[in-house]
Amino acid sequence: MLNNIGLPGLLLIAVVVLVLFGRGKISSLMGEVGKGITAFKKGVDEGKKEIEDEAAEAALDVTPEEEEKDKA
Repeated sequence: MLNNIGLPGLLLIAVVVLVLFGRGKISSLMGEVGKGITAFKKGVDEGKKEIEDEAAEAALDVTPEEEEKDKA
């Protein structure tokens, strides 16, 4: 059913939505969507950085354990 909409149907839907909600309401809604996307990207980047920091700390700790010192 949705495959048969086409460009004229999408334009008609856009005009109806614009008339029903008004330009200001749609503009503020898109602004909120943009803020949400930005916050999501920031959270993903912070998560990646946290994982990389944990991996770097684990890589820095190369001191042998006490048992290995006694054997050598």
